[in-house]
Amino acid sequence: MKIIISQPMKGKTEQQIRDERAVLVSKIEASGNKVIDTIFPDFTNEGNIPVKYLAKSIEAIADVDVVVFMDGWKEARGCRIERQVCEDYGIQIFEANHFTA
Repeated sequence: MKIIISQPMKGKTEQQIRDERAVLVSKIEASGNKVIDTIFPDFTNEGNIPVKYLAKSIEAIADVDVVVFMDGWKEARGCRIERQVCEDYGIQIFEANHFTA
C-alpha cells in the first residue's frame, strides 16, 4: 500500500518533523508498505504558506491507499482537514498505533 503520514507540523523544523516520524516510517515500511514523503520543500514567503502546504497534502492524499494520523492530529487544523477529506472521499484511515502496537 501507498501511505502518507499526517502529523502536526506547526512551529517545527523539517528535521524535528522527520525525527518525530522516523520510527513510524520504519515500521510502516517494514510491514511492506511504501511511505510517500509529504514534507514539501519550502514555499516562497508569498501568500498563505499553511494553506499551500495543506493543498499539497490533499493532492498527495488523492494518490495513496491510506493516511496514517500521528498523535496530536486532533489539535492540528491541517490534520483535521486531511482527516475530513479522507472520511468524505473514502480514503482508508489508520492511527499511528496501528503500526507501532
